[in-house]
Amino acid sequence: MALSDNERRLLAEMEAALEQDDPRLVLTMTGKARTRQGSRLLMGGLLLLTGMAVLLVGLVAKSTPGGIVGFLVALVGVVFLLSNLGRSNATPSSPGQKPKKTPWSAKLEERWDRRNFEN
Repeated sequence: MALSDNERRLLAEMEAALEQDDPRLVLTMTGKARTRQGSRLLMGGLLLLTGMAVLLVGLVAKSTPGGIVGFLVALVGVVFLLSNLGRSNATPSSPGQKPKKTPWSAKLEERWDRRNFEN
């Protein structure tokens, strides 16, 4: 259902007022307040490689604390990578953009429900 010209004008005025009143909220809602996904993935990869290097040095030097620190750094890198892989900063605002994909867990749950609850 399309908006009338009056409704579009009111919506534009509300958006402009919101941008002036609370710019941090606008940045948060549009996803621009966060750092870019690529830099997050790069940081996670670097943490993973650094942790693996420290772990290897700890193993060669037979240093248990060094190995533990290396493992923990690598673990943080893996968690950082995995938590940012599915994120996307692009929000579909125009009809030409693709809608967000559903997470794989939701697809699995849907398939499970279809298999088990169809009569």
